[in-house]
Amino acid sequence: MSELAKKLRATVGQVLQGKQDAVDQAILALIAGGHLLIEDQPGVGKTLLARTLARALDLPFQRVQCTADLLPADIVGAQIYHPRTGELAFRPGPVFTSVLLADELNRTPPRTQSALLECMAERHVTVDRQTHALPDPFFVIATQNPLTATGTYPLPDNQLDRFLLRIQIGYPDAAHEIDIVALEDGHRRAADIAPVASRDELLRARAAVEQVRCDRELAAFMVELANKTRTSGDAVLGVSTRGTQALHRACRARAVLQGRDFVVPDDVRALLVPTWSHRLTMRGGADADALLHEILAETTLPD
Repeated sequence: MSELAKKLRATVGQVLQGKQDAVDQAILALIAGGHLLIEDQPGVGKTLLARTLARALDLPFQRVQCTADLLPADIVGAQIYHPRTGELAFRPGPVFTSVLLADELNRTPPRTQSALLECMAERHVTVDRQTHALPDPFFVIATQNPLTATGTYPLPDNQLDRFLLRIQIGYPDAAHEIDIVALEDGHRRAADIAPVASRDELLRARAAVEQVRCDRELAAFMVELANKTRTSGDAVLGVSTRGTQALHRACRARAVLQGRDFVVPDDVRALLVPTWSHRLTMRGGADADALLHEILAETTLPD
């Protein structure tokens, strides 16, 4: 594992105990230059993970609590009139940061959800025909409640497609939960940790992702898997080309985190579900995770 990944894994793992897989996937999404969607029940550490990761890298952090009355301008900013000068000036919103936590994103209406589309895809904001660049790095961690929860709006397909990975944290096992309950407040512990890496280290790791080799046979295997989701009778809408590109990039980032400069089939196996499950529109009560596991099992991996 790369030195950056080791430092982040150890530091974030001290605060979010018993959830090393979730920590690893968050680090992977950050290194890959993508965004992360966490879908889970309240109170399992979603906000804590985002805050601790930003603190470990000494990056600016902002949190937006999404509610039914939140407006797009509350996220991206707005033009403000100044009576003294008679001019309009742009006041940046909380999106102008390096790590943005959009908490309970599916509690806010689609109009406000859409405010993040340009930010996440193009790393800038356009207000009144003026374009404003976002910081580099720019990393969105969004959380959403299960759709069975009261007062939720389903995220549209184009919004879901902006997230590199979707993960769940889940409840800790009994031993770790006892430790968590016995310890002081997790957010206080997150605020007390010292940064263990820098923005420059993160940008170097992202540059290393660009140098990772993925053989054409493996890329063809990813396309074959994507085509099988498109022709499956269980899916109304399969994985898009952008989804295949996302899997390709996630696999290259995993290679960097594991100290390799090439992609292996195990990268595809490990990342297929978190990269694609939220990109599928399923028919009836069909399960996206189960479909992806089935497709992977019946498709011959390249040597």
